[in-house]
Amino acid sequence: MRSLADTVARLAARRKQMDGVLNGPDENERFSELQLFGSNPGKLRAWTYRPKDLAAKAPLVIVLHGCTQSAASYDRGAGWSRTADRMGFAVLFPEQQRSNNANLCFNWFVPADTRRDSGEALSIRQMIEAVVTAHDIDRTRIFITGLSAGGAMAAAMLATYPEVFAAGAIVAGLPYGSANSLPEAFDRMRGHGAPTARRLATTVQQASGHCGPWPKLSVWHGSADTTVSPINSDQLVRQWLTLFGQSRVQCETQVHQGYRRDVWKNGANEEVIESYLISGMAHGTPVDSADGLSQGGSFVFDTGISSTSLISRFWGLEDAGSEDPSPDARLPATSFGRSPLVVPHPPFEPRSGPTAGPGQLIESALRAAGLMK
Repeated sequence: MRSLADTVARLAARRKQMDGVLNGPDENERFSELQLFGSNPGKLRAWTYRPKDLAAKAPLVIVLHGCTQSAASYDRGAGWSRTADRMGFAVLFPEQQRSNNANLCFNWFVPADTRRDSGEALSIRQMIEAVVTAHDIDRTRIFITGLSAGGAMAAAMLATYPEVFAAGAIVAGLPYGSANSLPEAFDRMRGHGAPTARRLATTVQQASGHCGPWPKLSVWHGSADTTVSPINSDQLVRQWLTLFGQSRVQCETQVHQGYRRDVWKNGANEEVIESYLISGMAHGTPVDSADGLSQGGSFVFDTGISSTSLISRFWGLEDAGSEDPSPDARLPATSFGRSPLVVPHPPFEPRSGPTAGPGQLIESALRAAGLMK
């Protein structure tokens, strides 16, 4: 773990740089709006970010914001455009509109929006094609990530267009095919009534007719998430293990920067699925504001571990100057499941106000899913 003094020093050193980047008068000033990208049946907006001197055949990362967020506000917290500057990839930010969802949630539980060549899923696919064509993107290095409803929509994109993506990352999200209506969505968010892993995997297979290879997957969740139950991260992992034919494979459990990481490898000893459980974290994306790339905010928590940087490395996008991502400790392989694990890091405690009561928690969960105004 970094010492407190070291963290303070690093924060101070980055302050001028961050002030200029994060506090501009126009939150979209870093982005260019993508227009005329297709029929756009989902009626979404789209923004792009291209680092200066982006190389030909660069990778592309698609980032989907959570409910109540904009593309720019989520990027300001998670730091994907600043990571792009460091690692040399382009970024596409699909953005929901209130005319589609009053809470700006992607409609992950609406079948018409999560089918191949339909609704919001097709709009996002059209955006990707427009960016790939315009900027000479490497088609073998296209990645997608999202938070909450954006994470569930990222899962939908991986399921409906698996041939497009090399890998994905789901943060506080849900498995594809777990809900097809508003009541089901709320039940699944609470961790109730999910289909079996085999059924969830079959749903993915039927979504596109794809037979593999399947994209790699990174899954992140807070252990104290009362909006989307952490059970959903386990179900996501089981869904993709079944797709990979690795459902009986033991995971290797590690401690990375004080937090639990489970990883599964294929027959070639390649890491294909990873899952981070952030102890004590509520509903949101974990970041490390000391990295000069991100900052805490709405549904973005400064936990001292950067999901953005570690997801990028898992995808193979790390830059030459990045620190060694090897884990702090490696434990024996275990069967799948969230068995107790003692880690040398105190549970993360959000720096917010008093804990909400049950009624407030239920209302917040409904709003986060776009189930109420």
